[in-house]
Amino acid sequence: MTPFIAELIGTAILILLGGGVVANVVLNKTIGNNSGWIVITTAWALAVFVGVNIASPYSGAHLNCAVTIANFAMGKLDLMTTLSYLLAQFLGAMIGSGTVWLMYKSHFDATDDPASKQAVFCTAPAIKNYPLNLLSETVGTFVLIFTILHFQDAKIAEDEVIGLGSIGAIPVAFLVWAIGLSLGGTTGYAINPARDLGPRIMHAILPIKNKAPFNASYAWVPVVGPIIGALLAVGLNYCIH
Repeated sequence: MTPFIAELIGTAILILLGGGVVANVVLNKTIGNNSGWIVITTAWALAVFVGVNIASPYSGAHLNCAVTIANFAMGKLDLMTTLSYLLAQFLGAMIGSGTVWLMYKSHFDATDDPASKQAVFCTAPAIKNYPLNLLSETVGTFVLIFTILHFQDAKIAEDEVIGLGSIGAIPVAFLVWAIGLSLGGTTGYAINPARDLGPRIMHAILPIKNKAPFNASYAWVPVVGPIIGALLAVGLNYCIH
């Protein structure tokens, strides 16, 4: 399996399971309807675990643009490899979210609330305040990347590519779970541009009845915030080492 295919499939499975749990919780007439935030955060953490295990032998299992951008900023990836990873992640996220829609189509049809249907695909702020929403995504991603870099201290010295797979899937799953439980209540913790923008585009183009608008005025936040958070994490890591 090539790194591109590994990132595509790993990200698709990540979004299939992550978007799937949101569909199960928020859409009408599902068995898991209204089962709550702890179910969502737990399943997203386990989705990371599954995706990392699939992709790690082949690509390092980034599955997240913020991880790839951090690698590029540290000189661990060249530009063309970075762009190929980013493309694979966006395509994988679109494929995964489209599959969720197909599986849950009857429940999408049975749900009237546009916001609930859009929530299966992408994030939205609990309280709209763009500076604080941006801060939330920045801080959440900073915690993710900074912690990964510290898991990786021994590997950095060996000049290896830093990826989620190289530190083991279980620690990262717990890390994502902690971020979701502690920091996810403000914006839904996208902490990954591909995870939010790819499915958001799919939501816009799929034939979903009574759906919410694309919300371009907010869509930049879960893209820009994670990039800032990743770069800040890399910068601080350099400062303290």
